[in-house]
Amino acid sequence: MSEPLRLIKKYPNRRLYDTKASAYITLGDVKDLVLKYEAFKVVDAKSDEDLTRSILLQIILEEESAGVPLFSSELLSGFIRFYGSATQSMLGKYLENNMKTFVDFQSKLQEQSRAMYGAGDHSHLQADFWTQFLNFQQPAMQSMMSAYMDQSKKMFQSMQDRLQTQTRNMFSGFQSSQEEDK
Repeated sequence: MSEPLRLIKKYPNRRLYDTKASAYITLGDVKDLVLKYEAFKVVDAKSDEDLTRSILLQIILEEESAGVPLFSSELLSGFIRFYGSATQSMLGKYLENNMKTFVDFQSKLQEQSRAMYGAGDHSHLQADFWTQFLNFQQPAMQSMMSAYMDQSKKMFQSMQDRLQTQTRNMFSGFQSSQEEDK
């Protein structure tokens, strides 16, 4: 049977209270829960509003500010441009699926590394493998995104052409009835 969801309450003074540990915790502690794959939910102590995403975004912001950022300004700008567009939910699912695939692949690589070389630290082997994998993956992703953009442009152009044709047909019928009235 799975463990119940760990509840963390956020108080107006911005403090986080872990109901399981019966203690106040920091964002660093919440990050540790994430790293340990512990399921939790952060709620506002007064309204019971779910604040989990907000807290996770805060942790990401701290991580981005602390060292070598994971997200470039260009990538973040691209994310912002997707908000409110028809493809927003599609991008979210796409990123979520790719992250899951990436994590699964990394886990399998770690298992294979342990099987081949024992239980020691083989991070240098994994780093070499990831460098090779990403060097291969980047052109494949660029090619896929390029094909997607080409297809999107064609669909948009086709839609524009149909709208222009429909508009012409609508107004040509309007002109014919005006000429008959003369």
